[in-house]
Amino acid sequence: MNGADTSWILTATALVLLMTLPGLALFYAGLVQAKNILSVLMHVVAIACLASILWFMFGYSLAFSEGNAFIGGIANFGLGAIERDTLSGTIPESLFAIFQMTFAVITPALMVGAFVERIKFSAVLIISGVWLMAVYVPVTHWVWGGGWLAQMGVIDFAGGIVVHVTAGVSAAVIALMLGARKGFPQGVRPPHAPWMVMVGASLLWVGWFGFNGGSAVAADGNASMAILVTHLSAATASLVWMVIEWVKFGKPSVVGIVTGTIAGLATITPASGSVGPMGAVVLGLAGGLICYYAVDLVKNKMKIDDSLDVLAVHGVGGATGTLLVAFLLAFGAGATGYAEGTTAFSQFGVQAIGVVATAVYSLVVTVVIVWVTKKLVGLRVNNEEETTGLDLTVHGETGYRH
Repeated sequence: MNGADTSWILTATALVLLMTLPGLALFYAGLVQAKNILSVLMHVVAIACLASILWFMFGYSLAFSEGNAFIGGIANFGLGAIERDTLSGTIPESLFAIFQMTFAVITPALMVGAFVERIKFSAVLIISGVWLMAVYVPVTHWVWGGGWLAQMGVIDFAGGIVVHVTAGVSAAVIALMLGARKGFPQGVRPPHAPWMVMVGASLLWVGWFGFNGGSAVAADGNASMAILVTHLSAATASLVWMVIEWVKFGKPSVVGIVTGTIAGLATITPASGSVGPMGAVVLGLAGGLICYYAVDLVKNKMKIDDSLDVLAVHGVGGATGTLLVAFLLAFGAGATGYAEGTTAFSQFGVQAIGVVATAVYSLVVTVVIVWVTKKLVGLRVNNEEETTGLDLTVHGETGYRH
């Protein structure tokens, strides 16, 4: 065991959990109407708890135990093979398991943004729990657990495919099958608390240092470079989004600049262990531009009420970074360079297979999960509950005193 590596991953684990609780929860809560703030917070907290238990019981073993090219084994169900002195590389395996658990927590929680203000709470729990096991766990094994994409040499340092493509595509499927909010798109009210969105996004930004830097699983130059490029990409994309809004609407908004932040963070995630500072700026520029126009495409052209832009920001951002990393592996100081026998175009082919295969798998499995859930408990609250707000009708509480 290496003490420095262990100390850093202990810290990174706390940072990644901070991204969900309270970062993502506040980011999403500020974006909805005041009458639905508690329902969003409840969704995120409940998913965090449910995902943690499922990961402990089954998920970690199926993702990271020795198995086949598509799924891991059952030897570590209930973390039964982990003792206090069991190591994973240079850190305790118990630490690696909980570090990975924080990724398993945030990924289904990201999808909350697609179905806010209109979904049944029971449906949230069923879809999130089954999705974690049926989509997230297998794809994690494919990429990080020695599965078929890992064998092909796919580059996904911290979750462009595993986290962002899976959650983004599945979120859009859920939104489409659930149906739009009443009055969408013109009649949907703007975010009730932009300041809360900014606080949540800031916590996500800070936590992302653990997300990407911790994925080095060591306290070394890879971790520090990952943190540097993460910050540069986020800052660049934030400015890009701000400038586009400023030119287009005449006013730069708080919600806009921090949405750009998240786009930049999602875009750098798969590439954060491979590119240098110049590559990070390129990815920030690309992520800010592409994700901004993807929001318009999903909502206004495709008419999908992906309420808080999970597909356009996370899905498209993660895919963009995953594909572009192939051309940035030797761009500027700090980049890792190409593996022997690999070119930009051969690596791009592998990256594209990873993105497309994961997107198609996520789409098909999510359709089945949502269809079954609809048959079991239904998906949508009734009109009266949606009009009154989910805080009071579903949870018996209100976020604000009037």
